[in-house]
Amino acid sequence: MGEKQDLKSLPRKELIKWFEQHNFTGFRAKQVFNWLFKNGVDHFAEMTNLPAGLRDKIAEKAFIYRLSCQESSKATDGTIKYLWLLSDHELIESVYLPGEQGRNTVCISSQVGCMLNCRFCATGSGGLVRNLTSGEIVDQVLKMQAEISQEGFGEPRISNVVLMGMGEPLANLEHVLAAVEIINDRAGLNIGMRKITISTSGLVPGIRTLAERDLQLVLAISLNAPNNQLRSYLMPINQKYPLEELLAASRYYIKKTGRRITFEYVLIKDVNESVQLARATASLLQGILCNVNLIPLNSVNDFKLKKPDRKRINRFKEILEEQGIETTIRQERGSKIEAACGQLRRLKQ
Repeated sequence: MGEKQDLKSLPRKELIKWFEQHNFTGFRAKQVFNWLFKNGVDHFAEMTNLPAGLRDKIAEKAFIYRLSCQESSKATDGTIKYLWLLSDHELIESVYLPGEQGRNTVCISSQVGCMLNCRFCATGSGGLVRNLTSGEIVDQVLKMQAEISQEGFGEPRISNVVLMGMGEPLANLEHVLAAVEIINDRAGLNIGMRKITISTSGLVPGIRTLAERDLQLVLAISLNAPNNQLRSYLMPINQKYPLEELLAASRYYIKKTGRRITFEYVLIKDVNESVQLARATASLLQGILCNVNLIPLNSVNDFKLKKPDRKRINRFKEILEEQGIETTIRQERGSKIEAACGQLRRLKQ
């Protein structure tokens, strides 16, 4: 594709700027943006309110990125996992989770693979290949919207987006934030900022950058242990950004944005789900504007780790709540098709 510009990677203001730099009017940029992100159109020929000659001229300088669906798997609860082929023949996965009362969520990826190698997550076992572009990130949402809509793009409507798929979003922050701007834009997908969640393993510089941006999105931080020794065992990134630095960055984020943080805690049998660790977690989070989302481990064939029984899961929750920590248990969705948290990976063709 040479030096051509992917139009799907540009937020609306940047798209208008690009059009004007190439002697096209900003008005035409708004039309193209509408076609791409409100109507899910992938081909210039379908942009019927643009003159054919103009479409040809734009196509000489730009292209529209398109993911290719290699396969999909549907669980009994309606969850659908998609395997996408990228232009360089790499593969990523993302997930559609239908809900009640119009709440339809997609879980999307930000990288091909992951560099963090957390002990309970399949994605990191193959290492990091590369960052996704903003166009590749956004197109996961567009393609899933098209898949579930069929004839009428946008119905039923995707209402929530979580960047909890493959990769570490804060390690690809520039492209992630460009994608978030596009997803949020009222002229396009129009998904509210508070309906967008960015999940991180705890990259402190990225958390501080997000704080400075003061976006009204949801920040979710993967905690998983209340002390450095155990957290470093589960998540090697803790050796670079230990709990003291992570919590300092979390407090800074809350101070700058006024937004509550969600701390995610994957419960692993005989590893991090004891009564003592529950009490330590409650103590660690005292005074921080937060809630805790407990995630019973989703099994990965390569690992020997298991999830605790329901009694221990409930007891962990009770201890946190007794100490005033708002706590929820994440509903298991799609684990039988390896679409649940921690199960996404690059699959071989």
